[in-house]
Amino acid sequence: MSESNDNLIGFIASTVETLRDEVTTMRQQMATREDLARLEGRFTEKLARLEGRFTEKLDVSTTSVRGDIEQVQLRLDSIEHGVSSRFEHVEGELSRLRSAVYLLGKDRPEVLRLLGQAGT
Repeated sequence: MSESNDNLIGFIASTVETLRDEVTTMRQQMATREDLARLEGRFTEKLARLEGRFTEKLDVSTTSVRGDIEQVQLRLDSIEHGVSSRFEHVEGELSRLRSAVYLLGKDRPEVLRLLGQAGT
């Protein structure tokens, strides 16, 4: 029995030593509050830099889009001006044409009726 007790005590002592070594290793590997604070500081710093770069790129993109919108607006204004000028030109030509038809057809009431005007 003595030998089995010795073996049991040896096993328990060996296990306790192994556990102590593992706990010591774990403590050495564990981060301290200071370690965590340093990591948090570095993380916060990197995050702030990333945020700054993102904001900068967003500002550049926004400025670019605004420039594109202004160019489109200028182009639309130009197109609107051109269409308006053409429309005014067509209205003027139509008015002159109606006047000419009226003058040519004033003695012919059937022509004036075709234009939708009552003859005199």
